[in-house]
Amino acid sequence: MAKKGAPSNEEYRASRGAARLAAVQALYQMDLAATPLHEILAEFESHWMGREVEGEQYHPAEADFFRDIVTGVVDEQRVLDPMIDTALAQGWPLKRIETVLRAILRAGAYELNKRNEIPARVIVSEYVDVAHAFVGKDETGMINAVLDQIARRLRAPEFDRVVG
Repeated sequence: MAKKGAPSNEEYRASRGAARLAAVQALYQMDLAATPLHEILAEFESHWMGREVEGEQYHPAEADFFRDIVTGVVDEQRVLDPMIDTALAQGWPLKRIETVLRAILRAGAYELNKRNEIPARVIVSEYVDVAHAFVGKDETGMINAVLDQIARRLRAPEFDRVVG
Protein backbone atom coordinates (compact mmCIF):
# COMPACT_ATOMS: atom_id res chain seq x y z
CA MET A 1 0.00 0.00 0.00
CA ALA A 2 1.28 3.47 -0.89
CA LYS A 3 1.96 5.96 1.89
CA LYS A 4 -0.55 8.77 2.25
CA GLY A 5 0.39 11.48 -0.23
CA ALA A 6 2.74 9.16 -2.14
CA PRO A 7 1.93 8.54 -5.80
CA SER A 8 0.29 5.26 -6.71
CA ASN A 9 2.22 2.74 -8.80
CA GLU A 10 0.18 3.82 -11.84
CA GLU A 11 0.91 7.53 -11.21
CA TYR A 12 4.59 6.71 -10.74
CA ARG A 13 4.74 4.82 -14.06
CA ALA A 14 2.86 7.63 -15.82
CA SER A 15 5.26 10.27 -14.44
CA ARG A 16 8.23 8.17 -15.59
CA GLY A 17 6.65 7.71 -19.04
CA ALA A 18 6.00 11.45 -19.28
CA ALA A 19 9.63 12.12 -18.30
CA ARG A 20 10.85 9.78 -21.04
CA LEU A 21 8.61 11.43 -23.64
CA ALA A 22 9.76 14.90 -22.56
CA ALA A 23 13.40 13.77 -22.61
CA VAL A 24 13.06 12.52 -26.19
CA GLN A 25 11.41 15.80 -27.21
CA ALA A 26 14.18 17.79 -25.50
CA LEU A 27 16.94 15.71 -27.11
CA TYR A 28 15.23 16.12 -30.49
CA GLN A 29 15.10 19.90 -30.05
CA MET A 30 18.73 20.00 -28.91
CA ASP A 31 19.78 18.04 -31.99
CA LEU A 32 17.78 20.15 -34.45
CA ALA A 33 18.22 23.62 -33.02
CA ALA A 34 21.51 23.14 -31.13
CA THR A 35 19.78 24.41 -27.98
CA PRO A 36 22.20 24.36 -25.02
CA LEU A 37 21.56 21.84 -22.25
CA HIS A 38 20.78 24.37 -19.49
CA GLU A 39 18.26 26.18 -21.73
CA ILE A 40 16.47 23.01 -22.77
CA LEU A 41 16.18 21.78 -19.17
CA ALA A 42 14.78 25.12 -17.99
CA GLU A 43 12.38 25.40 -20.94
CA PHE A 44 10.92 21.93 -20.53
CA GLU A 45 10.67 22.07 -16.77
CA SER A 46 8.94 25.46 -16.76
CA HIS A 47 6.83 25.38 -19.95
CA TRP A 48 6.09 21.81 -21.02
CA MET A 49 6.03 19.15 -18.34
CA GLY A 50 2.62 18.85 -16.68
CA ARG A 51 1.20 21.81 -18.57
CA GLU A 52 -1.30 22.34 -21.35
CA VAL A 53 0.45 23.25 -24.59
CA GLU A 54 -1.44 23.95 -27.81
CA GLY A 55 -4.56 22.25 -26.44
CA GLU A 56 -2.67 19.12 -25.31
CA GLN A 57 -2.49 18.37 -21.59
CA TYR A 58 0.95 16.98 -20.75
CA HIS A 59 1.21 14.50 -17.89
CA PRO A 60 3.17 15.63 -14.87
CA ALA A 61 6.65 14.22 -15.37
CA GLU A 62 9.22 13.20 -12.81
CA ALA A 63 11.58 16.16 -13.23
CA ASP A 64 14.66 14.48 -11.71
CA PHE A 65 14.25 11.48 -14.00
CA PHE A 66 13.79 13.78 -17.04
CA ARG A 67 16.91 15.73 -16.08
CA ASP A 68 18.91 12.52 -15.55
CA ILE A 69 18.04 11.15 -18.99
CA VAL A 70 18.74 14.37 -20.90
CA THR A 71 21.94 15.19 -19.01
CA GLY A 72 23.05 11.56 -19.13
CA VAL A 73 22.61 11.31 -22.90
CA VAL A 74 24.60 14.51 -23.41
CA ASP A 75 27.36 13.37 -21.03
CA GLU A 76 27.52 9.81 -22.40
CA GLN A 77 26.94 10.45 -26.12
CA ARG A 78 30.48 9.37 -27.07
CA VAL A 79 29.78 5.98 -25.47
CA LEU A 80 26.14 5.65 -26.58
CA ASP A 81 26.50 6.47 -30.28
CA PRO A 82 29.03 3.71 -31.08
CA MET A 83 26.91 1.27 -29.06
CA ILE A 84 23.86 2.17 -31.16
CA ASP A 85 25.87 2.11 -34.42
CA THR A 86 26.94 -1.46 -33.64
CA ALA A 87 23.30 -2.51 -33.16
CA LEU A 88 22.01 -0.79 -36.31
CA ALA A 89 21.86 -2.60 -39.63
CA GLN A 90 25.06 -2.55 -41.67
CA GLY A 91 25.34 0.61 -43.72
CA TRP A 92 22.94 2.63 -41.52
CA PRO A 93 25.06 4.61 -39.08
CA LEU A 94 23.26 6.61 -36.42
CA LYS A 95 23.96 9.88 -38.23
CA ARG A 96 21.72 8.67 -41.13
CA ILE A 97 18.77 7.94 -38.84
CA GLU A 98 15.93 10.48 -38.44
CA THR A 99 16.49 12.96 -35.61
CA VAL A 100 13.55 11.74 -33.50
CA LEU A 101 14.70 8.12 -33.85
CA ARG A 102 18.22 9.14 -32.78
CA ALA A 103 16.77 10.81 -29.69
CA ILE A 104 14.73 7.71 -28.79
CA LEU A 105 17.67 5.35 -29.33
CA ARG A 106 20.07 7.52 -27.33
CA ALA A 107 17.66 7.87 -24.40
CA GLY A 108 16.91 4.14 -24.39
CA ALA A 109 20.58 3.20 -24.67
CA TYR A 110 21.43 5.57 -21.83
CA GLU A 111 18.89 3.96 -19.52
CA LEU A 112 20.00 0.46 -20.50
CA ASN A 113 23.61 1.42 -19.81
CA LYS A 114 23.17 3.43 -16.60
CA ARG A 115 19.81 2.68 -14.95
CA ASN A 116 20.33 -0.92 -13.84
CA GLU A 117 17.58 -0.67 -11.23
CA ILE A 118 15.03 -0.61 -14.07
CA PRO A 119 14.54 -3.96 -15.84
CA ALA A 120 15.85 -3.95 -19.42
CA ARG A 121 12.56 -5.23 -20.83
CA VAL A 122 10.72 -2.33 -19.18
CA ILE A 123 13.10 0.19 -20.72
CA VAL A 124 12.77 -1.31 -24.21
CA SER A 125 8.98 -1.43 -23.93
CA GLU A 126 8.76 2.15 -22.66
CA TYR A 127 10.82 3.52 -25.56
CA VAL A 128 8.79 1.52 -28.08
CA ASP A 129 5.74 3.23 -26.56
CA VAL A 130 7.45 6.63 -26.89
CA ALA A 131 8.24 5.83 -30.53
CA HIS A 132 4.54 5.19 -31.21
CA ALA A 133 3.91 8.88 -30.40
CA PHE A 134 6.19 9.98 -33.26
CA VAL A 135 6.61 7.32 -35.94
CA GLY A 136 4.95 4.39 -37.68
CA LYS A 137 5.08 0.63 -37.18
CA ASP A 138 8.27 0.01 -39.19
CA GLU A 139 10.25 2.56 -37.21
CA THR A 140 8.91 1.32 -33.86
CA GLY A 141 9.98 -2.18 -34.89
CA MET A 142 13.47 -0.86 -35.58
CA ILE A 143 13.56 0.88 -32.16
CA ASN A 144 12.50 -2.39 -30.52
CA ALA A 145 15.12 -4.45 -32.39
CA VAL A 146 18.02 -2.05 -31.76
CA LEU A 147 17.26 -1.50 -28.07
CA ASP A 148 16.65 -5.22 -27.55
CA GLN A 149 20.05 -6.00 -29.08
CA ILE A 150 21.74 -3.40 -26.86
CA ALA A 151 19.87 -4.72 -23.80
CA ARG A 152 20.94 -8.31 -24.49
CA ARG A 153 24.56 -7.21 -24.88
CA LEU A 154 24.64 -4.99 -21.77
CA ARG A 155 22.41 -7.07 -19.54
CA ALA A 156 22.69 -10.66 -20.74
CA PRO A 157 21.94 -12.15 -17.28
CA GLU A 158 18.47 -10.57 -17.32
CA PHE A 159 17.66 -12.46 -20.51
CA ASP A 160 19.18 -15.74 -19.33
CA ARG A 161 16.59 -16.04 -16.55
CA VAL A 162 13.56 -18.14 -17.29
CA VAL A 163 10.33 -16.19 -16.91
CA GLY A 164 7.44 -18.22 -15.66
